[in-house]
Amino acid sequence: MEAKTNGTNPHLTIGVNDHIPTGQAILLGLQHVLAMDVYVVPFIIAAAVSMSPGEASGLIQSTFLGAGIASLIQVLFFLKLPVCQGPSFVPVGAIIGIYLGGNGMSTVLGSSLVGALAITILGYTGIYKQIVRHFIPTIVSGTIIMIVGLTLLPSAFNGNIFIETATLSMNQNILLAVITAAILILFSMLGVYFPRLGKIFRISSVIIALIIGSIIASFMGGMDFTSVSEASFFSLPNFAFIDYGFDFDLSAIATMIVIYMVLLAETTGTWYAVSSVTGEEITDEQINQGVIGEGFGCLIASLVGATPVTGYSTNAGIISITGVASKVVFVAASVWFIVLSFLGKLSALINAVPAAVIGGVFVVVCVIIMLSGFRVIKNEEFSERELYIIGVPLIIAIGLLFMPAELKGTAPQFIQYLLDSPIAVSALAAVAMNKLIPVPKNS
Repeated sequence: MEAKTNGTNPHLTIGVNDHIPTGQAILLGLQHVLAMDVYVVPFIIAAAVSMSPGEASGLIQSTFLGAGIASLIQVLFFLKLPVCQGPSFVPVGAIIGIYLGGNGMSTVLGSSLVGALAITILGYTGIYKQIVRHFIPTIVSGTIIMIVGLTLLPSAFNGNIFIETATLSMNQNILLAVITAAILILFSMLGVYFPRLGKIFRISSVIIALIIGSIIASFMGGMDFTSVSEASFFSLPNFAFIDYGFDFDLSAIATMIVIYMVLLAETTGTWYAVSSVTGEEITDEQINQGVIGEGFGCLIASLVGATPVTGYSTNAGIISITGVASKVVFVAASVWFIVLSFLGKLSALINAVPAAVIGGVFVVVCVIIMLSGFRVIKNEEFSERELYIIGVPLIIAIGLLFMPAELKGTAPQFIQYLLDSPIAVSALAAVAMNKLIPVPKNS
């Protein structure tokens, strides 16, 4: 059975509501799972708070489970766009501070639970769509998308490419990333220049790049299957209501509610990015439903022992590269997340993909995300006002990325939480500047 061809957006090979064969959906869903690099956030948190290997493994598995269930909720019932949910980078700094300053994961999960309930109520009241209409117009949403792509790039380079491992030197990792990125671009472009013969290459370009990159890495001696052999075939995640419990601290709850509001600005930018690359217009009502879905997803994530989840802009980049936007693929990706949360060996196998291989794909995806933001705002009339609304938040984002740790450490704790998220601060700056800078009378 052939996939139905998309008839609304010429840039897509498979549209949002098109159906594709189950086997193909499973394969394409896996490449979203691999490219999203979902385990990075729990890994960062586990390392920062000195979790034991067992606790860290449980947190990673809980993150996969939370991401899978939250993704199904959004794709099937609420937002109904091709977006997968994953752990957000925005609250990482706040989570580490709450963990160390409170009762560990119990305080983190308690504040996350209350924050999730708050944004669910915000969605049900219909207030958020009014906020979007008045505070997040096209110029702001496009700027936020550009900031997301820009701020993820240093993480891709410093955390995945410019590194040395026990088996690979930095030069080898750089070479590996360049080769993987080149393979991704090559196969993606084959689908552009040879629509019939190359369609399958474009659709599967991400997973092809990851597989070939991993094979090359193995010849370099960079594939380590020790963790795969040691992992249990079946294991349970750490559930909040079994392994942690909930601790409710007022200051932690207040901090998390502020973080959630910023998280919504980020995820709204992601929705607009997906809307832009798919050609599917997103309505006010759909945004409101998305907020409810985000709230339910974060609620489920806290119950299963995971940190807050959000829509991943990485998906927009992969859709743009592969031309595949079918929601069936994202249902398959959601199922992959859930399966991986219980299969220790399979999770370990995905985690065994060398960081530089993932980095090679990640940097291309980040650039695509950034340019998707430009695509959103390219039809705007650019006066001096618009240039500042776009430019100043970008300056702030870059400044925060390079801010010395000792300078950040002099700020009050609550401010430190925000400074740890360049996306959050820059998004707030874009919203504020759009409201504070008056529109010229001759516009």
